[in-house]
Amino acid sequence: MARPLRLVLASASPRRLDILKMIGVEPDAIISADLDESARAGELVRDYVLRLAAEKARAVADRAPDAATLAADTAVACGRRILPKAETEDQARFCLEALSGRAHRVWTGVALLVPGAHLRLRAVESRVKVARLSEADIADYLCSGEWRGKAGGYAIQGRFARHVEIIVGSHTNIVGLPARETFNLLKGAGLAGP
Repeated sequence: MARPLRLVLASASPRRLDILKMIGVEPDAIISADLDESARAGELVRDYVLRLAAEKARAVADRAPDAATLAADTAVACGRRILPKAETEDQARFCLEALSGRAHRVWTGVALLVPGAHLRLRAVESRVKVARLSEADIADYLCSGEWRGKAGGYAIQGRFARHVEIIVGSHTNIVGLPARETFNLLKGAGLAGP
C-alpha cells in the first residue's frame, strides 16, 4: 500500500525501529527529539508518558512539517514512583533493588501527528513480575551494561529476561513500542495496512 505521506520516527531507539519493521512499517526518516524528560511534581505515569510522546511528536513535526510524525515514551513505575532511565550504575542498582521480588507497571505513550489533523494518542500498560534478585544477580546484570539508558534500569529483551516471572500485556510495550496499538494507530491514519 502506497503511503500518501512520509513517516518520521521521532526516536533514536533501535528497539522502536525494530518493532516498526516487525509490523511492516519502515519510516522514511528518523529524527530524535531531544527534550527534558523530567516528570512533573505529582505527575502520574500514564500522564507522563502521554505528555512526553506528544511533546516529542510536536518538536519533530516542527522540523518535518510535511510528514507524519510518530513518537513514543516508555516509563517504568513501582507503585506511584516513576523509575529513572538509568544512566549511571548507581541509578541502575537503585532500580533493580526497587524491582526485586515485586510487580511493576510499564507504560508507553504513543503519539501520531499528521499534518492537518489532530494529534492521536494511545497509552498502553503492561505488568511485569520480577523474581527476587540476589546481590550476585544484580552485580552480574550491572556488569552486562544492558541497563544503560533503559527505563527502570533493565532491558526485557536481553539478559534480564531470566529474572522475569510474569508478564501481563504487551511484550513489545515493555521493549518500548506496543506493536498492535502502534500498527492500528498508523493504519487508522492510512500509514500502514492492510
